[in-house]
Amino acid sequence: MLIKMVAVVVSSIALWGSALAQAADDLHGTWILVSSVTDKDGKKTEQFGSGATGMMTLDEAGHFMLAIIGPNLPRFASNNRAGGTVEENEAVMSRSIAMIGAYSHNRADNTLTFKVESSTFPNWNGTQQKRVIVTLSKDELKYITPTASSGGVGTVTWHRAD
Repeated sequence: MLIKMVAVVVSSIALWGSALAQAADDLHGTWILVSSVTDKDGKKTEQFGSGATGMMTLDEAGHFMLAIIGPNLPRFASNNRAGGTVEENEAVMSRSIAMIGAYSHNRADNTLTFKVESSTFPNWNGTQQKRVIVTLSKDELKYITPTASSGGVGTVTWHRAD
């Protein structure tokens, strides 16, 4: 009887540990942008433009990189990234973002926190950007950005890369 009880407890611990490991692993991997919608004063818009593309990688060691690039960005007439006109630079900056750093996932309050080392939005450098996870499944990650980089509240949806 005692051996059966021990076997049940060990099996339960193994299953519980496996479930926790699966939950932790759900976030790791490469994600492809589905949408990034900003709500400003009740008006919803695609933050980086309709058809924006993006990718985010969350590795098992806690590092991340994220890039979102708006559609139809203007080509620079100078053919030199550092030599864009005011209008070209404004279009690119207003419809793209990239950042790198470390991340953590707090299951207790269902948040994802980006510890931003460097970003194309320098105001976020050295900050912690907390996201409230709305959906986390094998194939989808959706979170709320309480203060989007362009203002308002953002809802960003990602699909796991194949």
